[in-house]
Amino acid sequence: MGQAKLGDTVTVHYTGKLTDGTVFDSSNNSNPLEFTLGEGQLIPGFEEAVMGMNAGESKTTHIPVEQAYGEYRPEMIIEVEREQMPPELEPEVGQQLQIQQPTGEVIPVVITDISDSTVHLDANHPLAGEDLVFDIQLVAISGA
Repeated sequence: MGQAKLGDTVTVHYTGKLTDGTVFDSSNNSNPLEFTLGEGQLIPGFEEAVMGMNAGESKTTHIPVEQAYGEYRPEMIIEVEREQMPPELEPEVGQQLQIQQPTGEVIPVVITDISDSTVHLDANHPLAGEDLVFDIQLVAISGA
């Protein structure tokens, strides 16, 4: 089949780690990940790492923050009055929620701080601001 190129559907096994070696995700105990190169389904650095690989090949790649989930942005922390929260919700630090924008877009957030009057919601991706390391094994390539 040759090397993986734009438009190919590829199947990979991967392990994602922080630069200190902490594993944050892996497909090794589940089904491999299948995606089409160039469709933007994954972070740019991951797609770029798979391009040019041959089926059966493995590699370890370092993905800088700019090619991963971007810089951590403090302006993505939203302060909400507690009375604006659903009355049935008992907020806890670390709790994951979804907020709906006026446009209808749903954004995942994490509660980072709670006071008597406010709740802080962080809309940054949990891996924002992190360089990432991926061990990637290209299992299969199917052409466009």
